[in-house]
Amino acid sequence: MNLEQLEYIVDVAKTRSLTKTAQNAHVTLSAVSQSISLLEAELGLVLFNRSRGVGAVPTQEGQAIIGRAAEILAKLDALRSEANSYSDRLSGELNIATIPGPMHLLMETIAGFRRDYPDVKIRIYEQGPKEILDELHHGGIDLGFIAITADLLAQNKTLQFEKLLTGKMVVGVPKTSLLALEKSMKPEQLAGYSLVLYDDALIRDYLTTKLAEYGEPDILFATNNVQAIQNAVKEGLALTVGVDYSFESGRQAEIVPVELELPDFHPVYYGWAIPRGKQASAITKSFVRRLQ
Repeated sequence: MNLEQLEYIVDVAKTRSLTKTAQNAHVTLSAVSQSISLLEAELGLVLFNRSRGVGAVPTQEGQAIIGRAAEILAKLDALRSEANSYSDRLSGELNIATIPGPMHLLMETIAGFRRDYPDVKIRIYEQGPKEILDELHHGGIDLGFIAITADLLAQNKTLQFEKLLTGKMVVGVPKTSLLALEKSMKPEQLAGYSLVLYDDALIRDYLTTKLAEYGEPDILFATNNVQAIQNAVKEGLALTVGVDYSFESGRQAEIVPVELELPDFHPVYYGWAIPRGKQASAITKSFVRRLQ
C-alpha cells in the first residue's frame, strides 16, 4: 500500500471513472487500473464495481476504506502545511491587535519572532476589545489578544479563543501608599476613593453592578489611555481596578496590584482569538506556537 494508491481510489470515488483519474494524475489508464487491482489484492477486498455506462462505483466495503484514505490524505496535507510554516523563508505581514494593559506580556515573543523571521513585517495595534473583534471579523487583523470571561466566550460562538492566562480582579494603588502593604481589599474599602478606569465594558459593567452594592463608585474618568490612568494613580489622584496580568511586576513598578476580594467574580481569561472556521496563515500559526 502506498500514497499513490490512496490518491487513486479517492479520486476514482469522486470521478466514478478510472479514465478521468488517469487524466488527472497524468498517467496511463492501465497504471491506475493495475495500481487499484494490486491494492484490492493486498486488502482482500473489492473496492469498486466497474461496469459500462455506470463507471466505477465504490462497494460498501470500498466506501469505508476510501473514507479512511481521504482522512489520511487530509492529515498528510496538514502535515505538509505545518512543515512549511516552520520554514526560515517565511515572509509577509502579521497584523496583531491587543488590549493595552497586557501588551508587555507579548514583547518577548514578538522580539524572538522578529529575530527568527526578519522577512515578516509585524504591525501591533492597541485597541479596545470590541474594536479587536470587529477587526478580526472584517479581516483587518490576523490575530487579536483580548480579555474575556467564560460567560462572554460562551455567548460569542463565532470566536475561536485560546487561553494564555487566567486573571483575577485587583486594585492598582501607588507603591508609596499604605494600601500597597495590604494583601487584599474588600469592595466596600473602595467607597472612599476616586477611581480611574480603563474604558472596557467588562470593568464598567462589573462596577455598575457589583461595586454599586457598596455605594456609588466615584469614577474620576474612564479612558483607553493607559498612560493617563497610570499617571493619575502614581500622583495619588485615584485608584484603578483591573485584571492582575495588566500590571507590570517587579520592584520598579510604580503601581502595586492588591487583590480585590470578590467571591462571586468569574476569572478573566487573556488569550488570542481568530474567527471560528478561518484558516490561519502559516505566519500566524508559527507565531501562535510560540505562545503555547
